[in-house]
Amino acid sequence: MDKQKLLIIGLVFPEPNSSAAGRRMLQLIQLFKGTGYEITFASPAQDSEYEFDLGLLVVQKAKISLNDESFDIFIQGLKPDIVLFDRFVIEEQFGWRVSKYCPEAIKILDTEDLHCLRLARQNAFKKKKEFTTSDLFSDTAKREIASILRCDMSLIVSDFEIKLLVGEFKIDSSLLFYLPIFADSSLDFVPFEERKDFVFIGNFLHEPNWDAVQYLKSTIWPLIYKQLPEASVFVYGAYPSQKVLELNHPKSNFHIMGRADSAAEVIKKAKIMLAPLRFGAGIKGKLIEAMEYGTPSITTSIGAEGMNLDGLWNGFITDNPADFVQYAIDLYKNENLWHKAQKDGVQLLEDRFAEKLYTESFIAMIRDLMNNLIEHRNKNFMGQILQYHTIRSTEYMSRWIEAKNKKIPS
Repeated sequence: MDKQKLLIIGLVFPEPNSSAAGRRMLQLIQLFKGTGYEITFASPAQDSEYEFDLGLLVVQKAKISLNDESFDIFIQGLKPDIVLFDRFVIEEQFGWRVSKYCPEAIKILDTEDLHCLRLARQNAFKKKKEFTTSDLFSDTAKREIASILRCDMSLIVSDFEIKLLVGEFKIDSSLLFYLPIFADSSLDFVPFEERKDFVFIGNFLHEPNWDAVQYLKSTIWPLIYKQLPEASVFVYGAYPSQKVLELNHPKSNFHIMGRADSAAEVIKKAKIMLAPLRFGAGIKGKLIEAMEYGTPSITTSIGAEGMNLDGLWNGFITDNPADFVQYAIDLYKNENLWHKAQKDGVQLLEDRFAEKLYTESFIAMIRDLMNNLIEHRNKNFMGQILQYHTIRSTEYMSRWIEAKNKKIPS
């Protein structure tokens, strides 16, 4: 019997050392590999020197083009059983082609985070107003929710976002599956006495990270440095721009380091992770990694959203800058408090982010979709309506672009 085939269409080729999204994608590949799927990863993106070598996992790599009929030929030849879209913008581009040329394939959307939530919070923050759920109902939300409805299942990393989708957007819970980033709670830790300094890490192309670094430089770090002049903070992240590099200020022990060769090395040697995130969505890879390497953290309610469990955290959660600073100083100085935070982090990983908690239910969900796809789709008739109109509107727009891009014979 032939192996079942999975086609993943990625926004970019996975870069697990550059972002949480890259790590997440690699975990999904390994999860499907573990269940015996033959996997092809396709993307319209350019190659990157930082991308993961998919050949190591025996995953086929394919280049595809936007608004080009070559994809139609490609997918008809591949005949995947499942197509996984990496974020809704990819489903918008390729979903109608999948439905038209491979209608029996299960369509799964990996949201990474809710873009409409992240952007609504970002816009509210920039307007200096408090975010409310009424800010959610934007054009981005219309596109993202339509994408969720067109798919057979959407993978959601945050239980907060599932509640939001069900409560505010009235999405049927049968279309959503909670699958967070997985984490390892069994790593060895560098002891307290061998650690020093503070760390922040995050992809600088991600707007919440860029804002957090500016806030750290202007507000948080000066107050910490005043009380801990011997300490430094090291800021790491992929793709730093010139404006990021200009924040480097060694005289106040504020160091912009750029991309880390190994996130593990810089996190596990630091004493504290600082993550003063003021807007965003999803769950934060940097904070999971801090727990994995036994590094206590201080973050905000946005940073910890969808991650803490019954108040459990590997450090402190606060939106007050004065409290943020005091917690950082207390954790840095108090070894007993530091060890308690570290222990709480391990407990949180075991209770919420262990892969074994989700593997069985994920496989069962896939099997149920395979066996009951027609019934499942009939229950999501609104999705069928959106699919019907999308194929007609999006297809003709894409065909027009395709025709426009073709060279006119001389």
